[in-house]
Amino acid sequence: MGRRPTLVGVLLVALAVISACESEQNTETAIAGRWYTASQVSNGEVLFDTHCASCHGPRASGLADDWRKTDSEGNYPPPPLNGTAHAWHHPLVMLEKTLAEGGVEYGGLMPGFSASLTRGERLAIIAYFQSLWSAEIYAKWEAIDAR
Repeated sequence: MGRRPTLVGVLLVALAVISACESEQNTETAIAGRWYTASQVSNGEVLFDTHCASCHGPRASGLADDWRKTDSEGNYPPPPLNGTAHAWHHPLVMLEKTLAEGGVEYGGLMPGFSASLTRGERLAIIAYFQSLWSAEIYAKWEAIDAR
């Protein structure tokens, strides 16, 4: 008769798998010319579709005809994040802060996601929408970001 695995044994195996996955992600090479990895983009796309696309549109393309015009209450619609609006004018730290704390501080209505998304998940979302940026827009952003 075989032994059934103990809870401790199962937990140790789970921790080993998680540790291996984390170290695999930590050693993944960034996409050439970008700060992020392919895994971040892939994970970010799923997270973006879940948390952001309803306001910022599919593939971060925006939903409003003109994101520069206020609505009847004086609010701007969520801008596209695909490189055609102003997101590339902001350094990474500000993009991540806006995702964490929301856009109210900047005159917007976007809620903050610090309670529902980890910093890594927020960075993955940024990696995803930045992956949609042309090389020219990314280079302009990189000069602004100057990490």
